[in-house]
Amino acid sequence: MSSLADLIDTRKDTAITSATSGLVVKAQDFLQGTSKIIRSFSLLGKLGLAVILFFVILAVFAPYVSVHPYNLSSGAPLMPPGGEHFLGTDDLGIDIWAQLCRGAKISLIVGLGTALLAGLGGGLIGIVSGYVGGILDKFLMRLIDIMLVIPDFPVMILLAAFLGPRLINIILVLALFSWVSSARIARSQILMLKEKTYIKSAELYGAGTWYLMRKHFLPEIFPLIAVQMIRLTGRAIISEAGLSFLGLGDPTSKSWGLTIHYATSFRGIYFTEFWKWWLLYPWLFLTLMVTSLAFVSRELEQFADPRVKK
Repeated sequence: MSSLADLIDTRKDTAITSATSGLVVKAQDFLQGTSKIIRSFSLLGKLGLAVILFFVILAVFAPYVSVHPYNLSSGAPLMPPGGEHFLGTDDLGIDIWAQLCRGAKISLIVGLGTALLAGLGGGLIGIVSGYVGGILDKFLMRLIDIMLVIPDFPVMILLAAFLGPRLINIILVLALFSWVSSARIARSQILMLKEKTYIKSAELYGAGTWYLMRKHFLPEIFPLIAVQMIRLTGRAIISEAGLSFLGLGDPTSKSWGLTIHYATSFRGIYFTEFWKWWLLYPWLFLTLMVTSLAFVSRELEQFADPRVKK
């Protein structure tokens, strides 16, 4: 019995070692592939990636990189940059740098949440529409046509006002008007892929729809969907800033758009020096984030779609 137990333990150890080695090899391959892609980026792409990494670090470690609270007064109102408040304070004495750090977190939550919902959801809709075809495809294409002609931002304003100024509501509203592009990209790719010989062979051998989606369709179109998700992230961030600027964002979120809203609502701000730190810095952070996402998505598109040339 002891020898049998020893044999079982040995096989378990061997299986665990093999699985661990496989994971290490895959991780190494992933890191090498990622490093190769980053090295091939242009100067603008590398700068954009560095800026995005800066904002990610800022969002994750916001409580540590800002010594002042983002929602409580920590100094005199409208202090200019310098001293303890190196980006100044607003009319309530709240530190601008603390608000910008908090705003980076809110922007990433909104951007990534919208991109995941719209990108993956739209991609799945496009796969099903392109592969199944028939009445379902016609219905979904007409729905996409309707979504394309609807003026999205005015409807976003109405829905945001109706649903209430909560962060989850903002994400859902943005995702509702952002899935169309991912669905169209996925459908166009599936219409080509399903005519391939290996797809026809898999169907002849009894491969089902979900098997084809998991093993063939998703791996083929995911790079294009990933690039589209990066674009959707930038679009969601700027749309959330627009809604917050109009006063429809979460009043407790301290997003960049909400900071701009409070700054521009201050009477006579353009006739004072206050705009130089209260309004300028959140606008600068917002512009840098969206521009950097555009640069990175353009660089990655060259790998996802060989037809795109540098």
